[in-house]
Order: sequence, then structure tokens, then C-alpha cells
Amino acid sequence: MTVTFPAPGSHDELEEGQRLTPKFDRDGLVGAIVTDVETGDVLMFAHMNAEALAATIETGVAHFFSRSRGKLWRKGETSGHEMSVAEMRVDCDQDALWLRVRVAGTGAACHTGRKSCFYRAVPTGEVGAPLRLVDDARLFDPAKTYGG
Repeated sequence: MTVTFPAPGSHDELEEGQRLTPKFDRDGLVGAIVTDVETGDVLMFAHMNAEALAATIETGVAHFFSRSRGKLWRKGETSGHEMSVAEMRVDCDQDALWLRVRVAGTGAACHTGRKSCFYRAVPTGEVGAPLRLVDDARLFDPAKTYGG
């Protein structure tokens, strides 16, 4: 399926207009940060191509483009932890998206079984210092959910 969005117009139209004209990168992708609508916690970051963005808009369920697999995927299609989009915003120059979602099932957004993909903190002050685990509780067993 080929999906196209209008090309960005003038600087003023891009920043002040009311048309969605996403600025996809050279690979046809735009970054999307995903947060929990209730808590504001950052859950994940992913990429969308035009097809994923259109599917998300049309269904109200988060879809993304997997760079490693080279294909569209609906978040939760395997795990059941589908993300219902409560609100989607675009930034000022339309090259980044923000999805505020409700996660079905256990509430885990990460394929590792955790609530968030951002479960490790990077200490400041010393490059190469070990990462620190935070919010590390697993809400599901990935081996049981995905196999292997």
C-alpha cells in the first residue's frame, strides 16, 4: 500500500499551519516518542513510515516501521500489549511525533517484558560508567510470549 502525505509547504505553513505534512528522513521515516497517557512515563521510541503513520491515524492503534525487519508492525500484535492512541502530536517542524497511549494487557511496552524500554539510566560524570537499572520489574516473561 502506498500512502502519501502532502509535501511540506512554506516555513510558516509548516510551523503554523493545520495540515499534517510530516518531514520524513532520507529513509522515509519519522521518529515517534511514546508515553503513557495517564502517568506521562516515556515508554518507547520507534520509527514510522507513511504507511505506519496512516494506519495509526486510521485505526487509533500504534503502528510502526521495523528497521531491522524492514516491515510495518502493529504494537502488540504478538504480545497483546496493543497501544491505543489517546492523542498524537507533531513537533514544530513536523519531523517528530509524540504518541500518548494506553497499553493493553499487563501495561508493558517493551519486548523485554518491562513497562518502558527506558529501564537503564546512564550515569553522568564518567564516559563508560556502567548503566544503572531503574524500573526493572518484568511484567511478563518474554520467552513465554515470543518463544525461544
